[in-house]
Amino acid sequence: MKDINEARRYLSNAKEILREKAIKEDGFYKDRKHVKMAGHTAYSGVLVALDAVFGDKKKGRKSVEWYKEELSQIDKKILTAFVGAYDTLHLAMSYDGNLVAGISREGLDLAEIIINWAEQKTAA
Repeated sequence: MKDINEARRYLSNAKEILREKAIKEDGFYKDRKHVKMAGHTAYSGVLVALDAVFGDKKKGRKSVEWYKEELSQIDKKILTAFVGAYDTLHLAMSYDGNLVAGISREGLDLAEIIINWAEQKTAA
């Protein structure tokens, strides 16, 4: 449960960064740097939540492919959400700094879905 709370804290911090620092105006954020920061923060929260479910990898470093493989064996719907979160939070926001507010909102919604799923899995 501690890991899930930490994941929620990451997501909350990402929302705060967008709200207070990226500054939304007419459906677009003004500051690319803070969009990138928020995307990275939210994606990190997703990974913290998934790590609470999967634990440690036996050998080597975890990769997006590893997470996809693990999810494909458990829940295809959450796998789809994870791929969307990766594309949105990690690539579009973290790397590209996409300023479209709707993109960020969708990515944060996917992160919340994944964190809620991880919370249910760890409680069972």
